[in-house]
Amino acid sequence: MPKFALVLIGFQNDYFSDDGLLHSYISESSAVTGALSNTIKLIENHHDSFEVIVSTPICFTENYDELTNPIGILSAIKEVGAFKQGTYGAKEISQFDPFKDVITTIPGKRGLNAFTDTELESFLLENDISDVVLAGTVTSICIDSTGRSAHEKGFNVTILNDCTSSRTPFEQQFYCEHVFPLYSRVIGSKELVNLL
Repeated sequence: MPKFALVLIGFQNDYFSDDGLLHSYISESSAVTGALSNTIKLIENHHDSFEVIVSTPICFTENYDELTNPIGILSAIKEVGAFKQGTYGAKEISQFDPFKDVITTIPGKRGLNAFTDTELESFLLENDISDVVLAGTVTSICIDSTGRSAHEKGFNVTILNDCTSSRTPFEQQFYCEHVFPLYSRVIGSKELVNLL
């Protein structure tokens, strides 16, 4: 029997709160897909269907010392001061609070891939996980990097098209239709529930 892990990426205030420093970066795509509400609904109604649920927040030190010559989104994060350790923006969203007993937070993510510099892989292996299901943001960056890595590590990968969001609706659609199917199953949360 397959064992499923729901891996949550980027569900932090700087992305998903109205006053988050990078909220505008994903707000349009998130509104179109319903990424936040669909993810919360999935956890609320079907958390027992997953072997584990894992959150992998990104977090940096005060001076971003771990970022050497950052480019792209990491440069933007440093420039606006997002995801600093101990700040409101770096905290996981309050919508997760009711599920603290079912969500395991794995710290250490300081880049695009949730497996890099974290205990994510060992945690999944310890729990005999065969299938990794991804939800969160940003689709074209962290979701893609983590999904590819999960595939290369031998996990079956599922990406939820209605629980993820990107910088634009076009980018979201493009990745879900043309990139993710190259290495993963791309479905909606309702279809996933039927599989579980």
